[in-house]
Amino acid sequence: MTSQLFAICFHTTRPADLARFWSGLLGWEPADGPDDGIVLLPPADTGFRIRFLPGQEPKTGQNRAHFDLTSVSPEGQRRTVARALELGGRHIDVGQLPEEGHVVLADPDGNEFCVIEAGNAFLAGTGFIGALACDGTQEVGYFWSEALRWPLVWDQDQETAIQSPHGGTKITWGGPPVAPKTGPNRPAFELALPADADWRAEADRLVSLGATRTGTGEGDAGRALMLDPDGNEFSVRMPR
Repeated sequence: MTSQLFAICFHTTRPADLARFWSGLLGWEPADGPDDGIVLLPPADTGFRIRFLPGQEPKTGQNRAHFDLTSVSPEGQRRTVARALELGGRHIDVGQLPEEGHVVLADPDGNEFCVIEAGNAFLAGTGFIGALACDGTQEVGYFWSEALRWPLVWDQDQETAIQSPHGGTKITWGGPPVAPKTGPNRPAFELALPADADWRAEADRLVSLGATRTGTGEGDAGRALMLDPDGNEFSVRMPR
């Protein structure tokens, strides 16, 4: 059976602070998670959780992935920005132009995200988290489309995007050049399988699509650890 996107995981030295920030900004409920982490539980129409896992490495360099939050009106965009600042976020400069309508911010741990202007047609109907925007190749977009069995909803000029057949948040890749990694990715995909699934068979399928196994054995904390074709870490939860 095909893996499902279970969670977007952030490894951080400040899991409680980040969970508080994103829970307040998104309105998602927090709960204790495994691995001494904290999980934010999504509304019913969203297909993944957000997990904050304790890590020892401070953030260095710009993340390869960030959330794009949508706005229904200019006033709504201003409210989201104000709420983010109130919760401990800050404005940052990643080279955006003054005439661009989105606002670039960072959470209390420096993870970048954007608040998109109202009227963005590409993100229409996706929900508050319109996209997880990734720095990546066309190849990795094709890989994740096959891995999750999510259709491509954009494939042009080496830029790709996929979306669950049920709708919701899009995952996008901007094409080359891809920024070099500066260490393990902060945001990482965590996949899950149904309880009766054969995770070894699924790991073999992912490898056949272009993934690479890391380490040996069954990973740690009940997860198989892998890399996608662009070298991004992800994990597959083992059925219990």
